[in-house]
Amino acid sequence: MSTFHAIVWIDRREAHVIMFDREHIESERIKSRSHHKATGGHVGSNHQMHGRGPLVSGSHSADGGHITPDDHFYHEVAQALLGAHEVLVTGPAQARDEFRAHCARHDPAVDKAIVDVIASDHPSDGQLVAMARQYFLKHDRFAADPAQR
Repeated sequence: MSTFHAIVWIDRREAHVIMFDREHIESERIKSRSHHKATGGHVGSNHQMHGRGPLVSGSHSADGGHITPDDHFYHEVAQALLGAHEVLVTGPAQARDEFRAHCARHDPAVDKAIVDVIASDHPSDGQLVAMARQYFLKHDRFAADPAQR
């Protein structure tokens, strides 16, 4: 479906891609197929040292070890967004930022369409569409006003 707007709610396990225009809404759920579980750390190491443990943020899991982005999953989500002219990305934690970085590196057409990346918890698909409509109404008004540029 080629529409003007889309919103994607994404975490590391699944994405809800919703493409819409004034009269139509099409949604798709994409699940990550990655079974990679972050493990690691040094045997016998102090959990609070060496960038390991639950007190450390960034690309380490609470169980120690590194979490790697699932590029195949992010690419599949980007493919679902092809045809949208403006995309709003939302979701919890780091997945939304990893998705944006993936698009910048591997899916430039989608990266160009992403207008913003914002945090959200777990809204329903109806709440996502309402959030996106409200966001794009303000965004489109701002973009159309030459005094605001």
